[in-house]
Parts: sequence; structure tokens; C-alpha cells
Amino acid sequence: MTAQSPAQSGSQWAVRDHPMWVNGEPVSSTSGKWHDVHNPARRETVIARVPAGTPEDVDLAVAAARAAFRGWRDLHFSARASALLAIADEVERRTEEFAHLTALDTGNALRTQARPEVTSLVAMFRYFAGTAAEVKGTTLPAGEDQLQYTRLEPLGVVAAILPWNSPLLIAAFKIPAALATGNTVIVKAANEAPLSILLLAEVCNKHLPAGVVNALTGTGELIGSALAIHPGVDKVSFTGSTRVGRQVGAQAGERLAHQSLELGGKNPSIVFPDAWTGGKDDDELLQSLLLASRFARQGQSCTAGSRLYVHADIFDDLVGTLSTKLGAMKVGDPLEESSDIGAVINAKQHTAISGFLQEGRSTAGMAAVIGGEEPASGPLTEGYYHLPTLFTGAKNEFRIAREEIFGPVLLAIPWRGVDEVVDMANDTNYGLAAYVFSHNLDEALTTAHRIEAGWVQVNQGGGQVPGQSYGGYKQSGIGREVSLEGMLAGFTQTKQINVKLRLPGAGGPRG
Repeated sequence: MTAQSPAQSGSQWAVRDHPMWVNGEPVSSTSGKWHDVHNPARRETVIARVPAGTPEDVDLAVAAARAAFRGWRDLHFSARASALLAIADEVERRTEEFAHLTALDTGNALRTQARPEVTSLVAMFRYFAGTAAEVKGTTLPAGEDQLQYTRLEPLGVVAAILPWNSPLLIAAFKIPAALATGNTVIVKAANEAPLSILLLAEVCNKHLPAGVVNALTGTGELIGSALAIHPGVDKVSFTGSTRVGRQVGAQAGERLAHQSLELGGKNPSIVFPDAWTGGKDDDELLQSLLLASRFARQGQSCTAGSRLYVHADIFDDLVGTLSTKLGAMKVGDPLEESSDIGAVINAKQHTAISGFLQEGRSTAGMAAVIGGEEPASGPLTEGYYHLPTLFTGAKNEFRIAREEIFGPVLLAIPWRGVDEVVDMANDTNYGLAAYVFSHNLDEALTTAHRIEAGWVQVNQGGGQVPGQSYGGYKQSGIGREVSLEGMLAGFTQTKQINVKLRLPGAGGPRG
């Protein structure tokens, strides 16, 4: 694989303060304190400051969102749709600005991840603008003297708690759906990567009434918890680790607040023998496996296909060719156009990945076909970089095959029988995503139906697209996003109204 020197532009980025957004205004924290934001591509380099939010800031944001709720709820759906479209148009015009901020604070490579993330954000706002008219109830055939109907009403104030790995993409799952249904929103940006979210809040507040979208920064322990327990927050929508998700869910559940949780994953990719020919036709399969593994996002994705189950008849050929493809990927500064893979978010995550690599190297029978160690010298040591790693020799019961690494690490495990591989794929506490590859669609679909995961792709490895229902089974979470169905289930509640058209003794209707 090719390593390249971190770009000087990252270290020379002008440090400036990025405010929070409350009630339509840019604000600092009531504490007066600020938090440094670092560039993962250059260790300890400060690129910006954001407010160190407090529970008092949460109170102010909730008050603003509650005050704005009635007016936003009562708008004609077309007005909400127009606002979402205006936001999408401005974000699209400012794609490069959003993409550079994303690459700068997340470490995601500009070409392979940051720009596509902005494109997805635009697409999601436009999709949910188009669904605003679908927030409608039903009329029941209850007889001539009865009018019985339902209304789908917004929940109220929605707290959207975002992760650092793909902040704009996850914001796209939550914010436009909540707005289209008439809710107001408080966004909690990840402390490690808040800059693009604060820019999004700035754009939203140019096109929305004050208080409809508010954005806070600060630690999860303070701001996330304060939102989860706040009586003025009607729903908590959280994306992050299963460990933190349990805490957020327990806090919101204590007061019976609505909640959705999109959590971790240890996702299988299953390759049947007929999917591999050993020739040029295999390029599409290899590219799909690379997409599914999320190497271009440093493996920092809940949907990463990090367990690769390859039929024993094709195991050696496929794994060897895939490792060659991995070796051709460039690891380097996220702001460089030629980089395929960027930097891991911070020192803590970098160290955690290194621990898994050491465990893989020291486990009897395991071997790194490529990678396996962190960069020890050269330009990549200037940032939090890891090289793509592909291990063989792992067993399904090993810790490295069961815990979410959240790094560019793939385990390849051979299999013979379909029942065997399905059992291995399902032998996990997670159930977010899965990938199945076979030219035999009957075989592929039968296997997909047996996999215990909420989002299964067949013969492709890409990401979520507008309109599909996305969410997890088991400890990968509850609730669905990205789709009309997920929007209605996640951001509205049903009110049944029964009307007797004629009171007893009132006679017929008046002319």
C-alpha cells in the first residue's frame, strides 16, 4: 500500500471559534469555556474551538425548540418541504466547504468519503422534502352517523445525538425526517468532529424559523445525558456505540420518552463459490467487498463487513487477490485528493485498534496477509493512521471476531456448508448489516432471509440510500431510519378521533 505525507494545509488551517446555534442565533456556552478540536491527520494540531456546552445550554435549547414547535407544526406541509429543499440547495452549492470540514475533523478522506457524505446529505434532505405530504392518517368506514379518522402528529422536540465517524450522513438520517413531520430539533454534535454539523446548523437557520433547529457541542456525559433526561425532550434519536446507547436508552426510558438507537455491528460478508471466477469478472465482487468492509472510512462504520466468510474452495485465491487490492489503496492525509484511506479519529481509538492488531499477531494460527501493525516510521506517524489489515486463521469464537474493532481490520474465515456459515454469521450479539454474494439468486436470497440483521445487501456493498428502511436487530439497536416508513414510525404519533355526526334527538342535518 502507498503512504503519503500529511498535507501541510491541515497544520496551517486557521484556528477559529465555531459557535453553537440556539433560537436562530450563534452562541457561546453559558460556561464561557471552549473545547479544542484536533486534526486526526496531524497529532495534537488544533484546528478550531467549539463551546464547552453545559446543562444550562441544554435548557436554553429546549426552551427555544419548544417555543418554535407549534408554529412549525402548524405550517402547511409544502412550506416545510420548501424549506428542506432550500437547505439542500445551499448545502449542494457549498459542497467543497462541507467536505473539507468533514475531512479536517473526522479524518475521512476527501474524495472517497467526505464528498460522498455531503452528496448523501443533500439527497436525504430532498427525499424527505418529498415525503412531507405523506404524513397523513386514515378514515374508517364507521357508518353514516360516525366520522372516525386518525391523525399523524409530530412528537415535539427531538434530540439528535450524533457520532464522530460520519456526522453529516447520520444527521441526514435524523434531521430532515424530523423536520418534515413537524418536529423541532436539537442536534448534539460529536465532541471530536463537530465542525460540519455546526455549519449545517448555520445553513438550516438561514431557511427555518428561529428555534426549529438548534445545535449544541460538549461532552456526551454532560450534553447527551442532559438531553436524554430532559422532560422537554420528546424523543431521543441516538447513533453510536452499543455501550453508550444502552446508557442513553436507559436514561430516556426512565421517563418513557420516545427513542431510537442505531448502535454497533460486527457484520458478516458471505461469499459463495460461484461468485468467484478467478478472472477479470471478479473485479466487481472485489470492489463490493472493499465497499462492504468500509476500509475507505478506516473501518469506522457500524455497517462495516468486518467478518468475511469465504467458501473454502475459493478462499486462497480470493483472499490473496483481495489483499493485493488492499495494498494498492493509498493511506494518507484526508485533504489530499489521491488518498483512499484517511486517519483514525483520535489517540484513544488508534490505541484500541493497535491492541486488536497485537492480539491478532499473538494468537496461535492467525496471520496477517497484509498489514497487522501500525505504521512505525515515516510520514504516517505524524497522524493517527492505521494500515488496512486482513487476518486469516481466526475462529468465530475469538474476541477479535466478536467485538467491534472500528478500524481497518478484516477477518477472513473459510466455510463449507450453508448451515455452517449462517450459524457463524448469526453467532453474535449484533445484527445491523450483512452482505451476501452469489450468482444464484435463490441461494443468495434464501441466505439473506436467514441472516439475523436489519439491513442485508445482496451482490453489493455500498451504503444507505434514501427510501430504504435502515436499522438493527438484537444489540444493534431499535427503530428504523432513512425511509418513509421509518420517518412515520420514528417521528410521529397516532391520534384516533371519533365523531358522532348527529346527537340523539337532534333530528336530521340542517340544510
